[in-house]
Amino acid sequence: MRRDPAGATLMATLAVAAVLVPILNQLVPASSPLHVSTYVLTLVGKYLCYAMLALAVDLIWGYCGILSLGHAAFFSLGGYAMGMYLMRQIGRRGVYGDPILPDFMVFLNWHRLPWFWHGFNYFPFAMAMVVFVPALLAFVFGWLAFRSRVTGVYLSIMTQALSYALMLAFFRNDMGFGGNNGFTDFKDLLGFDLHEDSTRVVLFVATAIALAAAYAACRGIAASRAGRVIRAIRDSESRTRFLGYRVESYKLWLFVFSAVLAGVAGALYVPQVGIINPSEFAPINSIEIVIWVAVGGRGTLVGAAAGAVLVNYAKTFFTGALPEVWLYALGAIFILVTLFLPRGLMGLLPRSSEAR
Repeated sequence: MRRDPAGATLMATLAVAAVLVPILNQLVPASSPLHVSTYVLTLVGKYLCYAMLALAVDLIWGYCGILSLGHAAFFSLGGYAMGMYLMRQIGRRGVYGDPILPDFMVFLNWHRLPWFWHGFNYFPFAMAMVVFVPALLAFVFGWLAFRSRVTGVYLSIMTQALSYALMLAFFRNDMGFGGNNGFTDFKDLLGFDLHEDSTRVVLFVATAIALAAAYAACRGIAASRAGRVIRAIRDSESRTRFLGYRVESYKLWLFVFSAVLAGVAGALYVPQVGIINPSEFAPINSIEIVIWVAVGGRGTLVGAAAGAVLVNYAKTFFTGALPEVWLYALGAIFILVTLFLPRGLMGLLPRSSEAR
């Protein structure tokens, strides 16, 4: 495997953050300038979830040439699976005090729990669904699309249409997913109060570990023999097929794996932000993910993760200081990077530091 100094830097940064940030939050007094507030802790945790999502997109776009404009769908499905578990944990503590039905079902005069909600009161089952549901959707969609040899802009449009269709479906109250409001008012996770700072710290550390594991997995795939075939598909799909490789199979399993990463990122995102609703499916969210990857550096993994953090930090800053110009700023960033940094911010580093 080639040396990966950028990846080593990422891993070291995550390790330091996983140790230092909880210490600054829990042990340093709030009056100290070194104190990290729970708000900042949660915000950085959200950025790490986005970084994991960016890795998922970069793996298929940067290494295999599959431009997905619908990965927000897999992220949201993972988030909804986690949200269903968290809603089942509320029980009698809800507004209506029903031990079984979530508040929105009581409000809509539902009298029994839908069949697809059963099992979500168990954490292992919910986590299995976090992986299985995005994987199943990606497998069915990918099998149909890749078998039909849909590529390029047509595939991108289809992934975007998939995300948009799911958004419209989840907005409906009769779907059983909370309609426009989605899921919120979560109480606890595995018996631990989600409003406690200590629980937030554990979620932050878990997210950092998950991001490190996701990077290691993506890096392992990229550096393997399969990774070389995947890059060959990106560079010349027809030639790779002519050499005897089952191109559709490689694209399918990579697409499914990417969807699973996105689903796990969504599951970690929901308990930290405290809400999941259909707006997460919006096509603009998938487009933003692509911008993160492009800004950081397509096909570099580390750049994708860094781009997600930097762009979302800029979004947080601009939406607070100049909310009316944020979208213009995002568009300007994308245009400037495309024109002057075609390899993203990672292109500013020596080639030896990139993990291609």
